[in-house]
Amino acid sequence: MLPETHLVLHHVHAAELRARAEAHRLAAEAGHPSDLRARLGWTLVEVGLRLVAPAKPVAV
Repeated sequence: MLPETHLVLHHVHAAELRARAEAHRLAAEAGHPSDLRARLGWTLVEVGLRLVAPAKPVAV
């Protein structure tokens, strides 16, 4: 591979990484990750409770 091509690819990759990092930073500032963590936690609790609950008999 030519050195110039390698350098261009490196610059493109670095720009993509910077854009992803900036998007992640903006998303972290805009939303509250703890809200998402709490919702996920309670969803997992609900799923777990449904798994351990006894099965209801089927009415025929």
